[in-house]
Amino acid sequence: MTETVGDVGDRTARAIAWLKLHFSEPIQMTKLASVAGMGTSTLHHPFRGLTGTSPLQYQKQLRLYAARDRMVLERTDASTAAFEVGYESVSQFNREYRRLFGQPPMRDVREHRNQDAAFRKKTKS
Repeated sequence: MTETVGDVGDRTARAIAWLKLHFSEPIQMTKLASVAGMGTSTLHHPFRGLTGTSPLQYQKQLRLYAARDRMVLERTDASTAAFEVGYESVSQFNREYRRLFGQPPMRDVREHRNQDAAFRKKTKS
């Protein structure tokens, strides 16, 4: 039996869904490949095709966006948010955050809070 493109897409989507639920956990490629029902080397190409990135990079982005949400919406400080989303090093978190969002966490969060406040004020008028 040959595998169709849809089968590969569905299997890869299962891996993506699993990562979305477990992004704060350390990623084990063997576990992720098992979820997808694929070998570890087989998973990379279709994963990149669907997400534009590797599984590790995708997990990193999920973590950083989740941390940003915690800091903006829940007013969590950067180090707490970093640990909550699975980072073991705050300095690593800060470097990766700056690389993705273009500025350090607290500056980025302050801008988002200011934009949110301005939007609320504007919509009340």
